[in-house]
Amino acid sequence: MKTQNERLAWSVRSLSWWLVLLVALGIIFVGVRFILMPAAGAEGFGIGFSDVGDGVYGRVKGIRDIFSGLVLLPFLVMRMRRVAAWVFSSAIIIPLTDGMLVIARNGWGDIAHWSIHWGTALYMLVVSGLLFRGAREAVVVGHPRVGTGLQQ
Repeated sequence: MKTQNERLAWSVRSLSWWLVLLVALGIIFVGVRFILMPAAGAEGFGIGFSDVGDGVYGRVKGIRDIFSGLVLLPFLVMRMRRVAAWVFSSAIIIPLTDGMLVIARNGWGDIAHWSIHWGTALYMLVVSGLLFRGAREAVVVGHPRVGTGLQQ
């Protein structure tokens, strides 16, 4: 159960709030790109299409990416840091797997593409740590971060 202090502590004044928003908006952008320009989205992902008809798969990926970003937004608006932490942490499997798929297809030499995916996973791991740490500290009544200054 969320304490009132925890819900008030996590807001636009929290660094982790903005870091989650950055990922949410970023993956929504990637999804929109896949829908509007599937071939460009696939090239950016690291695995281009081999057939003109593959564009439909790009659009399928696009809508899933948009959902992945949208699913985080209600937790930001409602300031539900602990829930956001669990959802965000669970989602790390996506860029990890994407990086493995790029390596399986293109080999380790395609550093530009697999490092984007695994860099995203690392970023998400760090942000998840901040989210869980902040959620744990926020339940302490009278915590110095509650209601003051920039928070994690």
